[in-house]
Amino acid sequence: MENFDVSDMSNALKESTGNESTLPTEAASAAREKGWTTPERYDYEKYTATVAPLGPSHNNGEESLPEWAAQAAKYEWRDDYGDVGPENPALEEQLYRGEYINRTGLKIGNLQNIEVIAESRERPSPVKSFDEAGLHPIIRENIRLCKYEVPTPIQAYTIPAVLTGHDLIAISQTEKGSGKTAAFLIPVLSQLMGKAKKLAAPRPNVADGYDRTIHAVTAEPLVLIVAPTRELSTQIFDEARRLCYRSMLRPCVVYGGASVREQQEDLEKGCDILIATPGRLLDFMNKAKLLSLRRVKYTIIDEADELLLSDWEPDFRRIMSGGDVNEDADHRYMMFSATFDKGCRQMARRFLAADHVRVRIGRPGSTHLNVDQNIIYVDPAMKNQCLYDLIIAMPPSRTLVFVNSKSQADFVDDYLYNNKLPSTSIHSDRNQIEREDALRAFRTARCPILVATGVSARGLDIKNVMHVINYDLPRAQHGGITEYVHRIGRTARIGNEGLATSFYNHDHDSELAPDLVKLLLETNQKIPDFLDSYIPADRVVKFEDDTDEENEEKDNDGDDADDAWGGASESEDAPAADSKWEF
Repeated sequence: MENFDVSDMSNALKESTGNESTLPTEAASAAREKGWTTPERYDYEKYTATVAPLGPSHNNGEESLPEWAAQAAKYEWRDDYGDVGPENPALEEQLYRGEYINRTGLKIGNLQNIEVIAESRERPSPVKSFDEAGLHPIIRENIRLCKYEVPTPIQAYTIPAVLTGHDLIAISQTEKGSGKTAAFLIPVLSQLMGKAKKLAAPRPNVADGYDRTIHAVTAEPLVLIVAPTRELSTQIFDEARRLCYRSMLRPCVVYGGASVREQQEDLEKGCDILIATPGRLLDFMNKAKLLSLRRVKYTIIDEADELLLSDWEPDFRRIMSGGDVNEDADHRYMMFSATFDKGCRQMARRFLAADHVRVRIGRPGSTHLNVDQNIIYVDPAMKNQCLYDLIIAMPPSRTLVFVNSKSQADFVDDYLYNNKLPSTSIHSDRNQIEREDALRAFRTARCPILVATGVSARGLDIKNVMHVINYDLPRAQHGGITEYVHRIGRTARIGNEGLATSFYNHDHDSELAPDLVKLLLETNQKIPDFLDSYIPADRVVKFEDDTDEENEEKDNDGDDADDAWGGASESEDAPAADSKWEF
């Protein structure tokens, strides 16, 4: 159902014709003939329960709500383990050999060929292998279990930078499975594993029995990782679970929409690595008995360009300063961003050391050759039929359909379901357990078609997403070409191939056309006839951003730097008003 060549997909697309509307009764037969699974009826009542979701251990033979992603099993340390914990075969199977874990593809070499620029007063030399990086033996063994064979470019430069004690700014072309999460977790966890007993806060011996009324402690993490969306936070948590295996480092994740009580109870068992969305983090920072950041050694901001908006400045300052409690001179900061403009640089100077390492992977905002991009001209009234024809023309595969509004996501999902295709949807108006269950259904191919808004454009990493369809291209004022690149980056992960198909119409998408054509030219994609007028006369591609303008006048480090805040925040009535930063 999932293994086929991208060229086959492209040929199927070219052979697809604009058939007359297919009746629902005929659609069922057509979908089954093509190999699509039977759609599942969406059970809204299942998710309206006011009680916390029950896990499998509470099932008692009856269907229960799925567990929160935050409740995924982790390695629990015992005080009598010594320096390294024993193997846990059942947990190891789940962490490293699960059916739905993404694997390296045959074209991983294309990532190795991306241009890398590294700048610093004392630039660390990149590592060519994990063995030469000087990593802690347990982190090295966990890397082997993850089947990471060779450092990707971002890992090759980030690992030595962190291990030599530098702050870091990593500006990367929007990540396509390039190993960004492992790039910051591997060196940070390696540094802490040999010192965890000395640095970590006291915590209960959970494996010997736990009584909250007696054993609960204040969570005092050593590492704080802030991510823009709930889905990205849980993915970072999953990677932390793998890389912390057999060590005493205990990862936790907190995010909005999920049970506050259960997240609090998990923190009260102790937390060394805290992954959080900003809203829930700030909420918990107000509860001094629950969470203290005074021990934090590493603060990592993922997708920093999304956080650096004017209305987030006070919260950003508070997060970066550790709630005005952490005054540790050894505190290291890392910021990962698709772009790093003047405003970002001014804010970074307030927290990052003067000798921080700045790494740029490829051209910020670009994509890569593993994604086959097709642009199709579609009249708005024909979008639904074109979407159906396109999906039916393809071999069944995990297909991610992007739209620009929450109401449109529901509308398109209903259309596909009524035409007997196995779809589900995700957006910020869905409650959190609905969102998590939709991703489970998509990941397991129970519902291999996922209709999504921009809430899923960043960071979503699902195995075997073969096709991304832009039912709506992103509007120029709401992310534009950057949003487009993030979306199509959900396919062709870690060296695999993928197809991205976008519906274009001059009336709605002409603002995006110039940047879209430049991106197609840069990646040697075919440009359709209806976009010929946007091709530069000399076919020379020039991109305008100030990411590299490091030699402009030194931005005043005083009060004037506040003026750098600005950025394009979304309008309240914007059609794509799904928040990128979440509670």
